[in-house]
Amino acid sequence: MQWHGIYEFAAVAELGSFTAAGTKLSMSTAQVSRQVSALEKRLDSKLLYRTTRHVSLTDEGHIFYQHCKIAIDGLDNAEQALNQRHSQLTGKIKMTAPVNYGELKIVPLINRFLIENPKIEIELELTNTRLDLAEQGIDLAIRLGALESSTLMSTTLTTRKLYLCASPEYIRRHGQPETLDDLAGHNCLLGTLDYWRFEYASKQRHVKVKGNLRCNSGFGLVDAALKHLGIVQLPDYYVKQHIQSGQLMSLLDSYQKADDGIWAVYPNNRYLSNKIRLLVEYLARFI
Repeated sequence: MQWHGIYEFAAVAELGSFTAAGTKLSMSTAQVSRQVSALEKRLDSKLLYRTTRHVSLTDEGHIFYQHCKIAIDGLDNAEQALNQRHSQLTGKIKMTAPVNYGELKIVPLINRFLIENPKIEIELELTNTRLDLAEQGIDLAIRLGALESSTLMSTTLTTRKLYLCASPEYIRRHGQPETLDDLAGHNCLLGTLDYWRFEYASKQRHVKVKGNLRCNSGFGLVDAALKHLGIVQLPDYYVKQHIQSGQLMSLLDSYQKADDGIWAVYPNNRYLSNKIRLLVEYLARFI
């Protein structure tokens, strides 16, 4: 009896519609509505706001859904654990990653992962906004740099190193900075922040910089540096190949910041599903 209405409620919460939930569960809209109403009566709590056009969760509904999702994922995980040796993993993974890093590193690996696991479905949203995983029903997020304090679980996938660099031609024209204070006399190509991060004597330092270009694309900033427009600070996956080829020079290495983490982040859920665990392990192995 405790499970009556749970799947129906969870489907409505995820899809925002009794009709869509009925389609997903192969039930009539009326059946879904009756099961959810019976669940609300048993719990003596209103879980959903209903209008003719919209369905949304109440505060009690949000709390109950988060716990229901853990339980449902746990059942899915138990079933997949029994069948894993005899069949391919199935199911949907909803995930998010930063735009540029996602395009450069994550998407190619996801595509390879799907070739090897064709019964898994992945919905990937590339955005530089840190989405609320619980609020938006996201199973997995890729995040860069320092993690904010939260109840989320995380696994280190790899690390990244920030490089300060410029083209040899730019240095020939404008000179090479020897200290952080020297950056004030250079054209600094900016991303989304107006400061750069360094480390000196085991202490982090943020140095405000300015220049004639601000761009939220790492690829765009690399192109500007290669065209001798100025100095840029970017992670290794943008510039390392250009440094190795001699097209860019690494600068102020003694002030280089310690490596940042690149993380797989997921809700605090003891029943992490096999398909998500498999994907996290795959990313950590090949990224």
